[in-house]
Amino acid sequence: MRPISEEDLTTRARIRDAAMALFAEQGVKATTIRGIAEAAKVSPGLVQHHFGTKEALRQACDEYVLSYLREQVTVGVTDHNLDKPEFIENVHRTAPPLMKYLGRALVDGSPAAAAMFDELVSVTEEHLADDDRSEADHRARATVLTAMKLGITVLHEHVSRALGTDLYAPQGALRVGKAQLDLIRPEFLGRELFDQARTGLEKVEGQR
Repeated sequence: MRPISEEDLTTRARIRDAAMALFAEQGVKATTIRGIAEAAKVSPGLVQHHFGTKEALRQACDEYVLSYLREQVTVGVTDHNLDKPEFIENVHRTAPPLMKYLGRALVDGSPAAAAMFDELVSVTEEHLADDDRSEADHRARATVLTAMKLGITVLHEHVSRALGTDLYAPQGALRVGKAQLDLIRPEFLGRELFDQARTGLEKVEGQR
């Protein structure tokens, strides 16, 4: 087997990104290998060379989005970077195509979409478990909060229309982020995490 070159990796990423965009816009069933190839400016044969089948390509997209979400949770929450403007700006720049894909995947249904939802619930539950109210049903609270946050992703077109600005544009993302914090009690997320998120958004807003 020949070694994978840097050019191969770039081409593979371009094909994956084109597929994510089309899957998000049209759904997996309506998207074709030929359409993906045209969007990526490669031949259908090259798409098949890198991924084999459309289903394998969809799985690669799922895995990429799940890896991205894990990384952002680690960097932002676990490593305490929610108050860093550079972290927020990076998320605003890189997240939109992945979140649009995730929104469509959650509606269409896939094992990876279910895994992403479940993992986000588990991560949220870990942080809510710091609440000292022993009677609180952390699992239920984490599930509802995750569903509420991902609901914005699923309904992004309607949210953008109601806001009068693209949810995934920097200004739209900033407005939605601030609105979410306005609606959530600090004690619910934990005061430290809440304050970091608020500070980060205020710093980003002050730079614009």
